[in-house]
Amino acid sequence: MKFAFLDYFVFISYAIIIVGLGLWVSRKKKGEERSTEDYFLAGKSLPWWAIGASLIAANISAEQFIGMSGSGFAIGLAIASYEWMAAITLLIVGKYFLPIFIKKGLYTIPEFIEKRFSKELKTILAIFWIALFIFVNLTSVLYLGAKALDTILGTGDGSLLIISIICLAVFAAGYSLWGGLSAVAWTDVVQVVLLIAGGLVTTFIALDAVAPEGGIINGLKHIYAVVPEKFSMILSKGEIIKPDGGDAWFDLPGLSVVIGGLWVANLYYWGFNQYIIQRTLAAKSLAESQKGIAFAAFLKLIIPFIVVVPGIVAYVLNAPGGDLEMANMAPGFIAEDGSVANDNAAPWLINTMVPAGLKGLVVAALAAAIVSSLASMLNSTSTIFTMDIFKPYIKPDATQKQMVTTGRVTGVVALIIALFIAPQLGNLSQAFQFIQEYTGVVSPGILAVFLAGLFWKKATNKGAIIGVLLSIPIAMYFKIGPNGWSDAAIFVSLPFMNQMMITCILSFLVIVLVSHFQNNDKEDEKAIKLSEGLFATPRAFNISAFVIMIICTFLYAFFW
Repeated sequence: MKFAFLDYFVFISYAIIIVGLGLWVSRKKKGEERSTEDYFLAGKSLPWWAIGASLIAANISAEQFIGMSGSGFAIGLAIASYEWMAAITLLIVGKYFLPIFIKKGLYTIPEFIEKRFSKELKTILAIFWIALFIFVNLTSVLYLGAKALDTILGTGDGSLLIISIICLAVFAAGYSLWGGLSAVAWTDVVQVVLLIAGGLVTTFIALDAVAPEGGIINGLKHIYAVVPEKFSMILSKGEIIKPDGGDAWFDLPGLSVVIGGLWVANLYYWGFNQYIIQRTLAAKSLAESQKGIAFAAFLKLIIPFIVVVPGIVAYVLNAPGGDLEMANMAPGFIAEDGSVANDNAAPWLINTMVPAGLKGLVVAALAAAIVSSLASMLNSTSTIFTMDIFKPYIKPDATQKQMVTTGRVTGVVALIIALFIAPQLGNLSQAFQFIQEYTGVVSPGILAVFLAGLFWKKATNKGAIIGVLLSIPIAMYFKIGPNGWSDAAIFVSLPFMNQMMITCILSFLVIVLVSHFQNNDKEDEKAIKLSEGLFATPRAFNISAFVIMIICTFLYAFFW
């Protein structure tokens, strides 16, 4: 079933509403000049519900809608740990990181590094983040989103890939580059409602279709009865064999998921990722920001139902008895090289099961996830370049207008680069896992630097620089071994989550040792002063945190 007239009408209406809303909320009175605080931090005026919605809209993109559904197809519910553990991580960020960031009056995360360590280290990390946003985040979201649209709107042969990439880029740029964070955050409120509604529509339709007797509850019972192993949260070696023949334990290594490397990935992403943390810095107050964090944590708990369960349903529909055979699979799951294309799970469900009218809503939800993330990444790339490179190095006396203009130009340049790179990404079997694994090469060292900077007063600038620089060869050693992809090389067989945890610990030890020998165990002059009451949180946050912890405990106990 392809797009009908009603679908096009729904989708085009959504696009017009989002662009119009973005331009309207970011409008200025005639003659009024937009300041950097207006453009990059929405005038520090965001309420808690806008912050929470915007956090989820920035987070949920094609990487989740497409990539995580593909991992649901290949692995099962265990991939939901990224979402449920993220809910707990958000609480930690809200209680222990945000009070320091907001007290310091930050625009960017690299700015904290300058205040705590040095301008040199700040610049190193600023350049790294700009490169990561452009060459990994923007390109992967554009590619995965365009690939999904090509499958749903076209034939899946790549004929619409380029035009989809261009349209998504223009759509995101249409309001975010002009309006800044105000346009991004307020449109995210609409986008997150749409992406959750559209995601639930797909899940409900899929569950109703998979049950022989129909019904959503019956659908859940049926997929659990057919593939109970797909509902295991803590995997054992050999428990789940992916369609490509690999052991899923190497992606999600048992207890290491809840007590090991996933904390590295989550703390780095939610605590020190500019395009995520930026909207919390734009809050009316610290208490408002913390309530927004708690709201986002609640939303994270329902995301697996939207992005993972459909992948499991697609698996059951293509493996009626729980045994996946190529002969039983829909053509949409067979890649050009004859392998199983896991990431086609969500596009295939949308394309084959969602009826006219609703399909336009679901594709609009998918586009909302993609565009909101693109807009957030563009805004954060612009913020870091303008505040951490342009102003201190290129034009220290830049006016507010010049900095806002620079931010817009930076966004355009970043988008053009991503447009050229995105089509080159090719076919990724499990895009979500791929992105997590290779981001995991750089995140452990950066996390170690921030944790040392926040909570260890003896950490020095030299220790931080050496620690973060050495983290890359440490991570690459675990990744490829001394002999380059040699099976005999020690540590190569470690799951990447374990690699991340070991790399983070070793990087932190490097910081400790260098700082100790440099400063003779004295407190660093730029150490953060942690005053009494700094980490006090409002009652609403505390109650929310308690409820979220109870829910997460129940989920892991039930699906262990």
